[in-house]
Amino acid sequence: MNIDLPLIWFVIIVFSTMMYVVMDGFDLGIGILFPWIKDSRDRDVMMNTVAPVWDGNETWLVLGGASLFGAFPLAYSVILDALVIPLTLMLFGLIFRGVAFEFRFKAKPDKRHIWDKAFIWGSIFATFCQGIVVGAILNGFPVEGRTYAGGALDWLTPFALFCGLGLVVTYALLGSTWLVMKTEGELQARMYRLTVPLLMILLLILLVVSMWTPIAHEKIATRWFSLPNLFWLLPVPLLVLLSAWGIWHGVRHKAHYSPFLLTLLLVFLGLSGLGISIWPLLIPPSITLWQAAAPSQSLSFMLVGAVFIIPIILVYTFWSYYVFRGKVNHDDGYH
Repeated sequence: MNIDLPLIWFVIIVFSTMMYVVMDGFDLGIGILFPWIKDSRDRDVMMNTVAPVWDGNETWLVLGGASLFGAFPLAYSVILDALVIPLTLMLFGLIFRGVAFEFRFKAKPDKRHIWDKAFIWGSIFATFCQGIVVGAILNGFPVEGRTYAGGALDWLTPFALFCGLGLVVTYALLGSTWLVMKTEGELQARMYRLTVPLLMILLLILLVVSMWTPIAHEKIATRWFSLPNLFWLLPVPLLVLLSAWGIWHGVRHKAHYSPFLLTLLLVFLGLSGLGISIWPLLIPPSITLWQAAAPSQSLSFMLVGAVFIIPIILVYTFWSYYVFRGKVNHDDGYH
């Protein structure tokens, strides 16, 4: 029985990326939402909703990056060469966000605004750069032999910048629905009011991206609009609309959990659409995941470690979210 090791590792990397986007997405989203909340006590509550879990969320980013390095070294080297500037800026944003997160609670009240600004801009910058990376990957990279053949600024395109804006809105929506689920009172009411405009902007962005990518890339247009693919893939946009309606309906009826859960589904569908567009390419426009894979011996050796470490991360993640599953308020934290 032949085991498709590159495909298994591709699934592991996609799963890690999905977990990172979902989990780090809402706490980056909280930083993006900070400018709309001026009260210091409300900002304390916002940060307290993710204080027990935010650093563990980034475990998935480390796992995904390490897996890409070990399982698909060609993709890792090309992507790193092509995107060294946005990836470096993303790391700086994450560092500023992390430092601000820790120092804000220790700062004197008159100095706290400094760390608030660092938290806001670190969150926005990291998110925007992640969106640029997604857009640049969709655009593809020129590769000669096993080396990136483009320039240092090839990623700087209108489409990649638009994807950066789209991810900022996506994470803001994740943050607002997370806070709907985790807070109460006036802060929760503000998040209800923010969620619907963010949802409308995100749907508009998804529509633009859905039109832009097939116009710019003939292969993507063929993938989505040729028969019988059109019928097989039609459930994706229909589920997007259904999820959006569910979020709007949940906000209208003051639901606590369904807006966040349906936003997770919306993010999953968006990422699935991107995956469908480029499958089975790992380095668009020409290198497949099998061509970019490491030797089978390396993939097998790494898989043994992954079988042990991924369940541990999942158990730790589930346990931390279970322990801190309640609402957060101004008076006594979780309850």
